[in-house]
Amino acid sequence: MFKKILIANRGEIAVRVVRACRELGITAVAVYSDVDRASLHVRKADEAYHIGPPAASESYLNVPKILDVARRSGADAIHPGYGFLSENSKFAQACVDAGIKFIGPTAASMEMMGSKTRARQEMEKAGVPLVPGTSRGLESAQEAERVAAKIGYPVMLKAAAGGGGKGMRLVHTPGDLRAALEAAQSEAQRSFGDSEVYVEKAIVNPRHIEVQVLADEHGNTVYLGERECSIQRRHQKVLEESPSPIVDPEMRRRMGEIAVRVAKAAHYTNAGTVEFLVDQEKNFYFLEMNTRLQVEHPVTELITGLDLVHLQIRIAAGEKLPFTQDDISIRGHAMECRIYAEDPDNNFFPSPGKITLLLTPSGPGIRRDSGMYEGWTVPIDYDPLLAKLIGYGTDRQQAIARLIRALNEYFVGGIKTNISLFRQILRDPDFQAGKLDTGYLDRLLSHGPKLDLRDSGGAELAAIAAGVFAQLEAASAVPNNGFSGNGSGPKSAPDKASNWKRTARVEGLR
Repeated sequence: MFKKILIANRGEIAVRVVRACRELGITAVAVYSDVDRASLHVRKADEAYHIGPPAASESYLNVPKILDVARRSGADAIHPGYGFLSENSKFAQACVDAGIKFIGPTAASMEMMGSKTRARQEMEKAGVPLVPGTSRGLESAQEAERVAAKIGYPVMLKAAAGGGGKGMRLVHTPGDLRAALEAAQSEAQRSFGDSEVYVEKAIVNPRHIEVQVLADEHGNTVYLGERECSIQRRHQKVLEESPSPIVDPEMRRRMGEIAVRVAKAAHYTNAGTVEFLVDQEKNFYFLEMNTRLQVEHPVTELITGLDLVHLQIRIAAGEKLPFTQDDISIRGHAMECRIYAEDPDNNFFPSPGKITLLLTPSGPGIRRDSGMYEGWTVPIDYDPLLAKLIGYGTDRQQAIARLIRALNEYFVGGIKTNISLFRQILRDPDFQAGKLDTGYLDRLLSHGPKLDLRDSGGAELAAIAAGVFAQLEAASAVPNNGFSGNGSGPKSAPDKASNWKRTARVEGLR
């Protein structure tokens, strides 16, 4: 087992890996930029090293600096988390060349699956179901027109090196194709330094369902069930759950076996995710493979009882998987809300700033993976993800009920968050009925926010009042040994009521 792991990341995922290291008796090393000096992952780690200015290119994406810290700290492995360098094959190879274990797949596997066109080519050979389209980049607008006419409109243009909706265009008619292709190629070049774009048939109202896989370095590969990821805004996941409302045991087995086939075709090791698009007839098609730990991994952990970060570390240390496919069972239902520092009432504009008050939820079935604390200043320089709130129940209805209760306990003062958006989603009849597809959230938001003042307003009012009482108490507290300033005798006893009692009083006045 490793003695010391450097975590080449920040925020909640860095905190998550720090905790896993602590549980395994491994020293955790953090890295931080100028604006992250007081971040929670730095406070939680055993050691922390400065790596540069706020710009990610000069800090969290700076391979030489990170490898230098690994050498100076004596780390024998690096965990990349997600984002930043986690899917950078050159970084994975640089770790190997430096004699440091990269906790993830090999550079070769990463390169194969990192290019969507190359991945499609390899999956064709492996007999994996694909959405009709090209498996190589388009060489001209004329080729795009021929292919689109053959597979039929609407079609989707996608960047070969893309992700997160960059370099992606939906085209409904032949007249729009050329302009859309130019726009997709231009955006792909700006975002990824690679203008390669391919085309595939656009599936109408698809669901986005992914399968978690684990593979050790001894040839053993398993799948751990699926996650429903159809709640998206601008192709970015917002809420995930497991199991999917539409996947039955037989479909789960078929998707899982295909996911394992994908992993084996890529000679994949460690944790990875195979993503599928599912049409209205429940046919599924390979979309891509994410060669890293996913943001939404906690929902899989809750329904399987497995710790994916522990398993990542053990696999990288050369251990065999301690179970087979037959040992894996799914119990209950889990759902995750991604809490962002953004304003849903202002087109989800980022909301950096100081967190002046933080009230966090707890109770049965609630897990919170967080990178924030009261008094911390959220920087503008990085992704605005603050925390993940996960609800678990014996079934989907209980998971939803617990999340709604937890969201009403959650308050972040000083900045805006998207907590109110999840209250709206979880109460929506279509969501509760599992009627989902990738266009669901756009349709919901087109109707405007639906505030329930009995829940969201009351919780925020109580939280604000509690904070005000605390500030007033601090301002009026004068140490005088129990006597008033004029010497006329003991002053009246101060109000010893705690913030939660004052919160209850405010609730009683509503």
